[in-house]
Amino acid sequence: MTKITAAITAVGKYVPDYILTNKELEEYVDTNDEWITSRTGIKERRILKGEGLGTSYMAIKAVEDLLKKSKVNPEEIDLVIVGTATPDLPVASTAAYVASEVGAVNAFAYDLQAACSSFLYGMSTAASYIESGRYKKVLLIGADKMSSIIDYNDRATCIIFGDGAGAALFEPNNEGLGLQDEYLRSDGIGRDFLRIEAGGSIMPTTAQTVNDNKHFVYQEGKTVFKYAVSNMADVAEKMLTRNNLTEPDIQWLVAHQANKRIIEATANRVGVASEKVMMNIHRYGNTTSATLPLLLADYENQLKKGDNLIFAAFGGGFTWGAIYLKWAYNS
Repeated sequence: MTKITAAITAVGKYVPDYILTNKELEEYVDTNDEWITSRTGIKERRILKGEGLGTSYMAIKAVEDLLKKSKVNPEEIDLVIVGTATPDLPVASTAAYVASEVGAVNAFAYDLQAACSSFLYGMSTAASYIESGRYKKVLLIGADKMSSIIDYNDRATCIIFGDGAGAALFEPNNEGLGLQDEYLRSDGIGRDFLRIEAGGSIMPTTAQTVNDNKHFVYQEGKTVFKYAVSNMADVAEKMLTRNNLTEPDIQWLVAHQANKRIIEATANRVGVASEKVMMNIHRYGNTTSATLPLLLADYENQLKKGDNLIFAAFGGGFTWGAIYLKWAYNS
């Protein structure tokens, strides 16, 4: 009996129209384009403007793009997963709302939160559902409105993050394409270095927590950078070693877009040439859960059936990991 693997069969994306440039950030904090570019590789990021527009708005737009290109009937979708660190509302599932709004009326849905690793973890989850044989179409979305949790007076974070969404459809494959291997990790020490302090069960929201700006992202940049460089490179290298892959075997490195120096360090560790490294951080910044699917959507026209892709991500918690996937179609 042929083994069922889980392959990506369609992708979609959405980024807001508003472009926040490095030049504009000079109005908010003590910084400049050269400083930001040299340390992060970021030139601009997209920001979602408009009253009442949240993460679900972008997720829905990304799914609509996917459905338009693929001609998939949304009523055939079995499951919708939204990877996000910025859900629309506490308690109420963003994924459930997205599924209803895009017409996936026969799907069940839930949110997955692993910070910047959310889409990577979601790939493992989606693949497991497909490989079980119980579901045929799993829609995985990575979406974040990071501007809703960023203090634009904090130079350590406001230069890094942007808003966006990407989506991927997973379906069964009998040709050996799709997800091949994964290595996912976590370490609870991370909450000391990257977090939002208030608004959770430890420190519920009060007038005082709002006044003290405790509802914005706090990041100890140097520590997070050190952990990210080491761990992303380690797991990416592990994927190659474990699967007997060498640099010529790899067509693309799909790395989380947090910092250009982290991406380059990961590529150097596994010996992947720069032309094989997907990169859009200069245009979008760090869109957290959306970085990996946005890369796939941006590079879709260059992907060929059978291409070997190595995914790597690192996020708050800490969470991190790598996935080896064979691309399943020609655009």
